[in-house]
Amino acid sequence: MTNPLFDALFAPHAGRDTAFLYLQDGQTISHAAFLAEAAKYANTLDALDVQAGDRVAVHVQKSAQALALYAACVQAGAIFLPLNTAYTATELDYFVTDSGAALFVCDPAEIAEMTLIAKANGCHLYTLAGDGSGTLADMAATQKAQFATVARNADDIAALLYTSGTTGRSKGAMLTQANLLSNAEALVDCWRFTSDDVLLHALPIFHSHGLFVATNVMLLAGGAMIFLPKFDQDTVIERLGDATTMMGVPTFYTRLLNDARFTPELTGHMRLFISGSAPLLAETHERFEDRTGHRILERYGMTETSMNTSNPYDGERRAGTVGFPLPGVEAKVCDPVSGAELAQGEIGVLEVRGPNVFKGYWQMPDKTKAELRDDGFFITGDLSRIDEAGYVQIVGRGKDLIISGGYNIYPKEVEVFLDAQDGVLESAVIGAPHPDFGESVVAVVIAEPGKTLNLTAIAAAATRDLAGFKRPRRLEVLDALPRNTMGKVQKNQLRDRYAEIFN
Repeated sequence: MTNPLFDALFAPHAGRDTAFLYLQDGQTISHAAFLAEAAKYANTLDALDVQAGDRVAVHVQKSAQALALYAACVQAGAIFLPLNTAYTATELDYFVTDSGAALFVCDPAEIAEMTLIAKANGCHLYTLAGDGSGTLADMAATQKAQFATVARNADDIAALLYTSGTTGRSKGAMLTQANLLSNAEALVDCWRFTSDDVLLHALPIFHSHGLFVATNVMLLAGGAMIFLPKFDQDTVIERLGDATTMMGVPTFYTRLLNDARFTPELTGHMRLFISGSAPLLAETHERFEDRTGHRILERYGMTETSMNTSNPYDGERRAGTVGFPLPGVEAKVCDPVSGAELAQGEIGVLEVRGPNVFKGYWQMPDKTKAELRDDGFFITGDLSRIDEAGYVQIVGRGKDLIISGGYNIYPKEVEVFLDAQDGVLESAVIGAPHPDFGESVVAVVIAEPGKTLNLTAIAAAATRDLAGFKRPRRLEVLDALPRNTMGKVQKNQLRDRYAEIFN
C-alpha cells in the first residue's frame, strides 16, 4: 500500500537541491531541505502518539515550518485541520472539540487561552510562531530527518476544513487524498504549470486557495514559490519581477491597480495571473487587461470541492464567468426545489460531480445526505447559468453567503451571535458592496420593546468573540425587518437599502 498524496507531491523531491521556497528574509529552502524538515515534524507527531487518522488542529501564522507540518501530516497519515488565524477562542473551542483533535498547535502569544481549550479536550498543546520558533519547533529540532511514510488509501481523509454554518454550526468538510491529488493534477494540466514556474504566494495557508490550490500545484509541478507572510503591496510589487505566476483574490488585484508602480513593464514577463475565492468584477478584469495586457484567469471552487471550473489557458477568458468544468468534473444547473436539470441558459442551483468532491461532513450524516446526492453530485447552493458556449456564470449565491476579501461569511452565524446580545430582539446580516473587499458585513438589529440598544457594547462583544472578517462593519437599527406575507425576512430589500453604505 502506498500514500498517494505524499508519493505524488513530496516524495519525488527527495534529494533535489532545487529551490522550493524563497522567504521574505532572503532565505531559500530547497526541496530536499523542506522534505527533511517535514520528516522531523512527522517524527514529532509520532513521538506525541498522533496516529493515522488523528486530527491535528493548527492555528498559526504562515511560515515554512507551518507548511512543513502540513507535509508531515500527509506523510504520517494524520488529518490536517488548518484554522483561520482570525478565529477567536470561542470559535476555536468549537473546532477543537468537534474534531476531537489529538494535537492542537497555536501561536505562542495565545497559549494562555488555548491551554484552557486543550485541557478541556484532553489534547496535546504545542506552539509555532510566524518566525518558525515555538515548542513544536523545538521538539522537531531534536528529531531525525527521515521518516517511514505511513501507508494510506486514496479514500482516506487527508484534511478537515470547516465551513461556516448556515444554522450557526460550522461543518467539517472531509477531503480525501484522492480529492486533493486529482484537483492538483487537473490544475497543473489546465494552467500549464512546470518546474520552471515561480509562484508569487501571498495567500494565507489556512484556506484551501493558498494551501491546496497554490501549494499542491507547485509541489506537483516541481516549481518554486516566493512565500510571503501576507499580501503587502510594496513587497508584492518588489518581488513580482522574480515570479512567473501569481494567484490571488480580487482584492489583491484592485489594490495593485490603484498603485501607479503597477505597470506593463512590471508585468511583461509574467505568464499567468489567477483569481479566485470571490467574484472578480468585470470592471476589474477589464482594467487589468488595459493596464497590463494580461487577462486574469478566473476560476471557481468551494471548500467541499476545491476547484470545479476554470477559464481556459488558451482561448477566451470571459469576464463575468468562471469558465468550464475541469477535466473529470461534471457540472449541471438544477431546479432548487425538484432537483431536475434545467435547460441551457436557465438559472438554477449549480451541482458538481467528480473526483474532487469531498467525502461528506464530519459527524453530520444528515447534512451530508442533504447536500451530497446518492449519485455523487454535490449541491453547491450557488445560483448559476451555463451559456451557449459552455461558460459557467455564478449569478448569485444561495444561503445568503457573503464573501469578503476572499473569506466566506454565513449571515446566520453572525445573526445567532447578535440575537444573543442584550436588548436585541432579532437581527439580519447582509453583504453590501465594498470597494476593497468586494463585500462587507452590514448588520441590522431590532431592539426589544422598551429597550435602547448599546451599539458600542455590541461592537465590543463582536471584537471579542467573532473573527475580524465576520464582524459587522456597520450596525444599523430599524424598527422592524421587512418581511413577506409568509413572514420571511426580505434581505433583498435590505441589500438595496444599504447598497451604497460603503461608497
